[in-house]
Amino acid sequence: TECVSGCVCPEGLFDDGRGGCVEQEDCPCIHNNELYSSGKKIKVDCNTCTCQKGIWKCTEDVCYGTCTIYGSGHYNTFDGKFYDFDGSCEYVATQDFCGDKNSSGSFSIITENVPCGTTGVTCSKAIKMFLGVSSQVMKTLSNRSATPLPAILEVIPEFELLYWNRTVGLYLVIEASNGVMLIWDKKTTVFIKLSPDYKGKVCGLCGNFDDKANNDFTTRSGLLDTNPLNFGNSWKQSPMCPDVTQEIKPCDLKPHRKSWAEKECSIIQSEVFKICHPKVDPLPFYEACVHDACSCDSGGDCECFCSAVAAYAQECVKAEACVFWRTPDIC
Repeated sequence: TECVSGCVCPEGLFDDGRGGCVEQEDCPCIHNNELYSSGKKIKVDCNTCTCQKGIWKCTEDVCYGTCTIYGSGHYNTFDGKFYDFDGSCEYVATQDFCGDKNSSGSFSIITENVPCGTTGVTCSKAIKMFLGVSSQVMKTLSNRSATPLPAILEVIPEFELLYWNRTVGLYLVIEASNGVMLIWDKKTTVFIKLSPDYKGKVCGLCGNFDDKANNDFTTRSGLLDTNPLNFGNSWKQSPMCPDVTQEIKPCDLKPHRKSWAEKECSIIQSEVFKICHPKVDPLPFYEACVHDACSCDSGGDCECFCSAVAAYAQECVKAEACVFWRTPDIC
């Protein structure tokens, strides 16, 4: 807190960090380098914090976790680890069947990744959602016009595990009664949300949801790896798929697209998103945007760019920094 008695203010009053002297109950609080007056409230994830006498007092609700898969092979895990993986196969995005005693296995979400563009990067083309351990009925939802073509396949179990689907704005939302939610933009972005009951009980490309990002690269065999390629390869569904052995750098393969990509993606680091920069680091999202804009070379390049910017905007919304970035000219 900025509120110090210091030698500037008369006895009993405190320096409020803005050049004034206030009583202790009027001390402001700091969040992301901004001062908030006493009594002001902010949202941090799903909790509300109130400034009281220079100290934040927050509610202690446990929040849903979100994993994002978007564009050409970008992953942001439940615990906020950002990495790229360009495998062409079916992979476990997340499941609660992780080989230990305390997980019974009530759901599994599989992403089918296919090459998009000519540089070798891959996009999520289909999402399969298995609810319950055994499943017979399959329902397919797909969008035929999107480039590259994605689809969602969702699998319903034999026993009664309820689910609902609805459309909210641009997104299709599928919510199951076991605390699993899938949000899809009908293009190349998928958000997977899990209730707090699953903390530390899931595994896959989305990590283990235990609030620690440094152990998210836990392979299928339970070993911790530092290399995203080894980690990603371990979660493939079919041993017939080739392993990914090297990271693809599409801007090196398509240098003529690089300057266009950098110019378009600079919106993420521009004044437009200024209020979000202290809350969410723009750099990994900018780099992912340039990567996608270089690699989307077989149509749909604007869509790839828009998805990349929308992914950063979504993180900004989660951090309570709402940015209106879409214009008639941009996306």
